[in-house]
Amino acid sequence: MPTQAKAAVIDEITERFQSSSAAVLTEYRGLTVAQLTQLRRSLGEGSSYAVVKNTLTKRAAEQVGHADLAPLLNGPTAIAFIEGDPVTAAKAIRDFARTNPLLVVKGGVVEGRTVGPAEVTALADVEPREVLLAKLAGAMMGNLSKAAGLFQAPLSQVARLAAALQEKKPAEGADSAVDTAAADTTTDTADAADAAASTD
Repeated sequence: MPTQAKAAVIDEITERFQSSSAAVLTEYRGLTVAQLTQLRRSLGEGSSYAVVKNTLTKRAAEQVGHADLAPLLNGPTAIAFIEGDPVTAAKAIRDFARTNPLLVVKGGVVEGRTVGPAEVTALADVEPREVLLAKLAGAMMGNLSKAAGLFQAPLSQVARLAAALQEKKPAEGADSAVDTAAADTTTDTADAADAAASTD
């Protein structure tokens, strides 16, 4: 391959590393063209699966700060460059590898971090972003409802206290009226007794 053509390939791989949210390196030895096409389609829109030359990929990986991928770049290598959600693509690769054991995941790069094959598999077990966001929203709504209840409790307690005080006030007024009437009766009786004594 002429040097200019090699440079163009390195630039293209470098650009794919930079623009992708993840890149999964695989060994595809023994898979048919039809199987590889099926894998490409399962990765989702915007993602691609390309057979690469190891030497050129090593140079591209070095340019983007992933020289640690070099040990993975031996034997027949193809890279899944993922544009969208890495979890969805990791699931697609995992599911494809289950039915096609000749596909071997070597490792890759996920959001700028080099990962091993076990981490790619673990990524496939994570729930999709939409599900996680829905769960987070549900948890937040639950917490907001609890907070509203906590804020509402003191207000309802104050309202009950005010109502109790309001009910107690007329009752106290009635008690004091009874006391006044009793005092008036006592005074009248004492006056009558004094009057009777003076006539005697």
